[in-house]
Amino acid sequence: MYVSVFMQPINRLTNFMQQFESGMTGLERFVEIMDVKSVIVDLPGAKELENVRGDVEFHNVSFSYDGNEKVLKNINIKIPAGKTVALVGPSGGGKTTLCHLIPRFYEVKEGSITIDGEDIKNYTLKSLRRNIGLVQQDIFLFAGTIRENIRYGRVDATEEEIIEAAKRANIHDFIESLPDGYDTQVGERGVRLSGGQKQRISIARVFLKNPPILLLDEATSALDNETEIKIQRALEELSKGRTTLVIAHRLSTIKNADFILVLTEEGIQEKGTHEELMEKGGIYADLYNSQFKDYISDEDHAAKLAGGA
Repeated sequence: MYVSVFMQPINRLTNFMQQFESGMTGLERFVEIMDVKSVIVDLPGAKELENVRGDVEFHNVSFSYDGNEKVLKNINIKIPAGKTVALVGPSGGGKTTLCHLIPRFYEVKEGSITIDGEDIKNYTLKSLRRNIGLVQQDIFLFAGTIRENIRYGRVDATEEEIIEAAKRANIHDFIESLPDGYDTQVGERGVRLSGGQKQRISIARVFLKNPPILLLDEATSALDNETEIKIQRALEELSKGRTTLVIAHRLSTIKNADFILVLTEEGIQEKGTHEELMEKGGIYADLYNSQFKDYISDEDHAAKLAGGA
């Protein structure tokens, strides 16, 4: 009994020392990361980006991660305000990189990007990113409630605005069906929700943010067909009246874009509407036909179902 009583405080002290060492190591790493200074900062005299029309232009933009091999070469794109532009092409062509240059996640070294005729470097980072909405394939949800995760789009949003954003993202009915509704805990990284549900919450965030410029980076590529249709409708609603740049591997989702750009390692190879590019019979037509050669069209499928009924 004496030995047992004697060992208990020793075990507690040992466990405390292990936790202390682990905690201090983690804290040192955290402080080290927080002390890192961003290489992308506001220029002296940078101004606020306000009253955005949404005209986005790339002027001879080239970019390299390592300073040697160029991911993008002499890119020239003009996206008029309110138009939807789709970006397609083989993997490794720099589509995602091009999207990330607009909010200055990376800094353009050659050429320039302008919004409403002004170089984005002349705007403050905060105001630039405030006017850009980004929906990606990989969604990050914080451990908390659905309401808190949607409000992340705009922290001062009212309850009515949150609900309206959820409705427009086609997720409100699902949230209401949950026992705790908007107070439902999503778990770490949204583990309690499906991929489609997490994606629609991320779309609700952007509805709440209401940015004039929208970047959609393969937002439906990891979803099943039924969920993709629901999310595609939400994205179409989201894109109305906004300058939108869409990256898509599923070419069926971008047929209605105002124009389509085909980006490869050599730069922009083709430009035009879906019909124009299909008639041209180039890279886009090959990509489109390769995706659908093993599938019957939606019309044929519907006709067969109707015939079977």
